[in-house]
Amino acid sequence: MRTIEKLTDPAAARRLFRAGLQVPTPGWAPGYAQANLIAVPRALAYDLLLFAQRNPKPCPVLDVTEPGQASTVLAPGADLRTDVPAYRIWRDGECVAEVGDATPYWRDDLVAVLIGCSFTFEQALLEAEVPVRHLTERRNVHMFRTKLACRPAGALAGPLVVSMRPIPAPLVARAVQVTGHYPAVHGAPVHVGNPAELGIADLSRPDFGEPVTVNDGEVPVFWACGVTPQAAVIASRPEFAISHAPGHMFITDVRDRTYQI
Repeated sequence: MRTIEKLTDPAAARRLFRAGLQVPTPGWAPGYAQANLIAVPRALAYDLLLFAQRNPKPCPVLDVTEPGQASTVLAPGADLRTDVPAYRIWRDGECVAEVGDATPYWRDDLVAVLIGCSFTFEQALLEAEVPVRHLTERRNVHMFRTKLACRPAGALAGPLVVSMRPIPAPLVARAVQVTGHYPAVHGAPVHVGNPAELGIADLSRPDFGEPVTVNDGEVPVFWACGVTPQAAVIASRPEFAISHAPGHMFITDVRDRTYQI
């Protein structure tokens, strides 16, 4: 199913996920924005929003719900508890379950924050003739924890997480220019070149997602990643949180060009 139907209609894709399909979402609903999800108890919501405000590259906020609300203006009629292909349930900083339906875990005090995702600008990269390797290899994007600390906020602190795309050296400047026009979905890269400068020892061993091929003449290019709040959950150990599984995003009804400047 993952390679048969990467649907172009966001609502149709969400219906498949609600019915139980669990797949990473790169390449799904091209032309539409995708979003990271992190939901925390109301008592922690201010700290989460302050963390996002202080770390806008990895945490550009697209929407915030009222406590207990499972809907979003980004996709009217969608349900944040069921319409993400896979969720992670966190207790005291530990992932205790990965599920396709978060309804049994949803609480009346949860505030959901939807954060921009770099999958949103991948169609623009393709239109600019910049290859996106995880799409051609039909893999999840691979992501790494870095040695760079985010600016802490209240009870939350943790490292910056990045996604990596190998780009042919002559096209790196073009990739930077294209993605720089999408600041609401991470924007331009945070690092180009030597992964060791980010504390990444081995590109073939991502912390999240799947490894992809890096060919001779290609440069690893790193973008800030919306999995960063999950790394903060791991580091800070709040009593409860719900997130998307890395690479399994919420597909919105918002056109990707909406976030282009």
